[in-house]
Amino acid sequence: MLVVDAIAHILKEEGSEILFAYPVNPLIDAAAKVGIRPIICRQERIGLHMADAVSRITSGEKIGVFCMQSGPGVENAFGGVAQAYGESSPIIVLPRGYTRQLTNTKPNFSALLNFQHVTKMCEQINQAETVPEVLRRAFSAVKNGRPQPALVETPEDLLTGPDEVPEPIDYRPATSAKYGPDPKAVDKAAEILINAERPLLYVGQGVHYAKAWDALKELAELLEVPVTTSLGGKSSFPENHPLSLGSGGRTVPKAVHDFLQNADVIFGIGCSFTRTQYGLAMPAGKTFVHATVDPADINKDVETEVPLIGDARLTLEALLEAVSDRLNGKPRGLADKVSGQIREIREGWMAEWTSKLTSNEVPLTPYRVIWDLLHTVDVANTIITHDAGSPRDQLSPFWQATEPLSYIGWGKTTQLGYGLGLAMGAKLVKPDKLCINVWGDAAIGFTGMDFETAVREEIPILSILFNNFSMACEIPIMQVSQEKFGCTDISGNYADMAKAFGGYGERVEKPEDIIPAIRRGIAQTKEGVPALLEFITGKELKVSKF
Repeated sequence: MLVVDAIAHILKEEGSEILFAYPVNPLIDAAAKVGIRPIICRQERIGLHMADAVSRITSGEKIGVFCMQSGPGVENAFGGVAQAYGESSPIIVLPRGYTRQLTNTKPNFSALLNFQHVTKMCEQINQAETVPEVLRRAFSAVKNGRPQPALVETPEDLLTGPDEVPEPIDYRPATSAKYGPDPKAVDKAAEILINAERPLLYVGQGVHYAKAWDALKELAELLEVPVTTSLGGKSSFPENHPLSLGSGGRTVPKAVHDFLQNADVIFGIGCSFTRTQYGLAMPAGKTFVHATVDPADINKDVETEVPLIGDARLTLEALLEAVSDRLNGKPRGLADKVSGQIREIREGWMAEWTSKLTSNEVPLTPYRVIWDLLHTVDVANTIITHDAGSPRDQLSPFWQATEPLSYIGWGKTTQLGYGLGLAMGAKLVKPDKLCINVWGDAAIGFTGMDFETAVREEIPILSILFNNFSMACEIPIMQVSQEKFGCTDISGNYADMAKAFGGYGERVEKPEDIIPAIRRGIAQTKEGVPALLEFITGKELKVSKF
């Protein structure tokens, strides 16, 4: 069997149903021959973002796969792989390489050499007979431990012969192993949490990959402890729950800030506690219990009192048993007090923001659009993602996610335009959900051409665009260049662009038109048509930041 056909056969064995791609790579046709649907994007980064979403929305049960050509394809793909690496997303990347004769000659850009630092595993197939074992290592890498990308490069002269893979191909899907924490550490963590005066749960996206939502909720209710999440962990705990504080990113609800500062013990589960300007800053002087699948996270950015190494669900279940034994399976009756404090802070914070959320300003404030969107869609049957910059900072504090995996949050690295591919990938694996990306006029400049991909590939997403004709969050730090040369000004009619691509486009300028436009956009998606709603907004600089 030709190497390219063997790779396609292995992808089929691994359960791949879609191959995201940008030509030219012979794997595209080989995959189509075995019934794997190729989806061709307009640029490599979007294809990788779609693959990324497949892995996220299925909690890693389906692994997103992307292939591209050597040279420019590999070069252009770097940003998408780096984003997936930063966000701990398990994808398989299969570039066509240069011929073996040219692999290591300059100036040829080698995937094998250049992707080492943004992948968990990076190999080159150099002999046909090694195809099964190399692919097995790649899938095993993304299915076990910390989820991150794996890359396998195949030289051009090996893909289509003359060397062949011996048949029958001995390949079985790579297995996934779960491991749990040290029982002694579990007991110590249980004692600390029970004896804490003001404990706090901080939840990362590891809970999503472990599908540990039920165990998380049960533990929070037993301990009667407030819960906040990272952007990646958002929707792991229902944000309409009385113990929910909301999510913490660059901007936060006031309850998140207040409870974080006042906590004496912070229990991080499924998180890395990575220090980043786009996440919560952990205050000093706290006791940290840290549960993570990756030992490299321990003591990296916070000093850990008790490390719990292992799968988030196994960790939560073990901790739940230990806490339950000590409390005789019953809460201590503190929930009303804690939830009352949360409610009081939230109500005061929301009162401060009501004027923005319900504003009749023209140009529109994005907060009014977000508020009307939240109260128009069926939130439980919606998957939404933000984009980098202002849309993230404006959406995340106010969007109340109630179902697991209904919000795709991100922020370890913040490439503009990431949200479009995430929404498209989510729609492919969850076609019955309303899938929304919220972005700005800077982000659409990076990946907007791939709205045509949504139209051509019949991926009916709802795209919410804030157009304020500027890079607004850069204005405070580019005052001189803006005043002298207009460096933050940008422009475009993006609703017309969407229509030119064959989708539905509508520009909205008045507050009373927001909800009717959203309803029309949703109706278009139900008819199979991608919709882009362009809201003309002011240069909103106010954010919920403490």
